[in-house]
Parts: sequence; structure tokens; C-alpha cells
Amino acid sequence: MRRVLTVLPWVLLVVVIVGFWQLREKWRKHPETLAMTNSELVMSQAPGTVASYHSAVKVAAPAVVNIYTTQKVRANLQIDDPALRRFFEYHQDGGLPDSDQGDAAQPTSLGSGVIATSDGYILTNNHVVEKADKIIVALQDGRRAVATVIGTDPDSDLAVIKVNLTGLPVLPFRKNPTEVGDIVLAIGNPFGVGQTVTHGIISAIGRSGLGINAYEDFIQTDAAINPGNSGGALIDVAGNLVGVNTAIFSRTGGSMGIGFAIPASLAQQVMIDIVQSGKVTRGWLGIQVRNQEDPTQGVDSDAATGVRIVGTLKNGPADRGGLKSNDVILTVNNEAVSTAGQLIQRVAAQKPNTTVNLLVQRGQQQVKLAVAIGERPAAEVKTAVTTDGSANSGDPSLFGLFNGN
Repeated sequence: MRRVLTVLPWVLLVVVIVGFWQLREKWRKHPETLAMTNSELVMSQAPGTVASYHSAVKVAAPAVVNIYTTQKVRANLQIDDPALRRFFEYHQDGGLPDSDQGDAAQPTSLGSGVIATSDGYILTNNHVVEKADKIIVALQDGRRAVATVIGTDPDSDLAVIKVNLTGLPVLPFRKNPTEVGDIVLAIGNPFGVGQTVTHGIISAIGRSGLGINAYEDFIQTDAAINPGNSGGALIDVAGNLVGVNTAIFSRTGGSMGIGFAIPASLAQQVMIDIVQSGKVTRGWLGIQVRNQEDPTQGVDSDAATGVRIVGTLKNGPADRGGLKSNDVILTVNNEAVSTAGQLIQRVAAQKPNTTVNLLVQRGQQQVKLAVAIGERPAAEVKTAVTTDGSANSGDPSLFGLFNGN
């Protein structure tokens, strides 16, 4: 027995050596086996996942332009909240490409834009081109041209400009709705370093109540966007336009992972209205609204649902239709509304002189009203009568549907 235990390890060693030798000979005769094994070992990309987004960038990047503007009057284009900043970079001592500066230095601002049609219509932000004395568009292929403003829509912070160039690449608009979690790429010219692509996801949709624009329905993304990206493209992995980059939440001036883009569907509709009629026409009720004040009431009741009216314009569409201060609008054309932003969007989407059906909570009763929609006037802010009888000029913090800024 002792002799067997002494011999057994040597026998096992011989078996291992012989087995290894046979395997080595097999690899010599069939080298593809070893190659396949190695390829399997180094394969780290899971089946079905995307290793690169270069195809989407190749489609979209040529249609994203750099926009340079000069303006004689220096303007602070930041919004009221210092934490929310536009994507601008001012070059006070810089020159504008292909422009005659003269003796007096002019501030130069930098933004981005999206080529929407092959005949030269470009979408960008209103704050990029407003008050501009001259606009220069620089394409990825090196061409530059002076652009003219076709029309602007300050309420959505969109503008349409045009260049007289041919053979322009076009960025297609995404047709399907976006969803939270979708991968997106932001393309623009941050800090003037040149066209840059960053990557992230859609963090939220339908963001409103930020105080940036009169009409807000933002896509929120964590794709890094910085000063100079204003008017640039937010695209999906197929190279379709998802949104137009507009603002960021930042306490440093740079990206903190919270950026906002105007949805492509809204941008496309605004562009069509501007090109066809020179202006954007929106539905208007002539009311001032706010969200329900105490969301915790909604735990055991419906008190926190809907949007409360805090003021009506005398002889306005809502006043003529029977709406009153302190009414709570629950639905618009049978679609529930829970925030002032939703109500603003639903009303704005209606054509003037059409009728909208509202379900209203008035005290303990629910009332159905058919209200004729008016056209939002382009005049100054109208004064409303609030619930306590005092005058209110339409504070934007109340999400007013008056013609406020």
C-alpha cells in the first residue's frame, strides 16, 4: 500500500504531461481553434449593444453649424435665475470671421444651429440671434455665409435664420416620441473649441415651470452641454433630431449633468409657422394659473389635482366662456392636466376660434364648459383681477397665460 501511494503521484504527472502534449499537437494542426479561443477571451462587448455612435454622428454633425453674431449693444442674456444659464460665450476682444469690425469693438457671441432644410433654413435659439447686428454661419465643410433672420419666437426661445447656400446637409426630425432612458448625443461648439459631441441619456421629459420660457416642455438630459451649445442638436443613436439645446442648470457656468432641450416636434412646428406665415399662432384663454399649493392633500383626496385659476382677463376668452377665479381646471378635451405647464401647452396647441372642452372643479361641484379659444395677442401684458380683487400684471412665476414675458 505504501508503494502504491509512492508511485501514484508520478503516474498522475505523466498523464498530465501526455495530455498537454496531445493538446499542443492539436493546436498546431488546427490554429483556428486557438484564434477562436483568444477572440472569445477578448470579446467584452455584449451581443446587441452599440460599440460606437459614429454612424449617427456622421449623419448629424454636418448639419450642425456654428453661429457667430455681433451686436452693438451689450446685453445680459441670462435668465432671471442665476443658476440657469444660456449657452453663450462672449469674446469681447475677439473677431468675427469674415466681418468688418471698424474702429469700435463689438461684442461677439457664439452659438450653434441645426440645418432643417436643404434650401438653407436653420433652427437655432432666439437668444442666440436676438439684437444681433450681423450673423455668420460656419458649416462643418468649411463654408461660411451671412444669415438673415426669417422670424423669431421668444416665447419658445426659437428662431429661424436662412443662408443662401446649395448642397446643404439636413438633419432629419425624429418621428417617434422620446422616452426616459433613451441614449442621446449633444452636438455643438462649446466654448468655441470646435464642433464637439457628448453622450448621455434622456433624464426626464415634459419639464416645465423652470422660468426659462413662456412655453416650456423641455427634454432633460445629462449629456454634457456647455456655453456655445445654444441652438445645437440633441440627436438619437440613428442621427435624428430629438431636441434643440437651450439651457443648463449650473452653479459654475459649466455642465453639471442637467441640461434642457426644446423637443424636435415643437421646434419643427414653430419653424413651419414662421416660414409659412412669419409668426407663431397660439391658442389663448386669458387666465392666470398656478399649481395646486399643497401636493400632500392629494394623498387622501383629489384636492391637489388640476390647475387653479388665480386671475381672469376681463372680456377675455375665459371670462366670456364662464371661467372664474379659484376654479380648478381638471381636464382639457378629456385629457387630465396636473401642472400649469401642461395646461399652457394644451391651450397653446389649440387653434384660435376653435372650442375647447374643460372640466372644472368649482367648490364641491364639477362643471363642464365649452370655451372659445382666442389668439394670443402680441401686445403688452394685460392686468388681471385675482381672487382677492387686487390687480395682477401677470407674474411669470404664476405660469401666466397672459401675454407676459
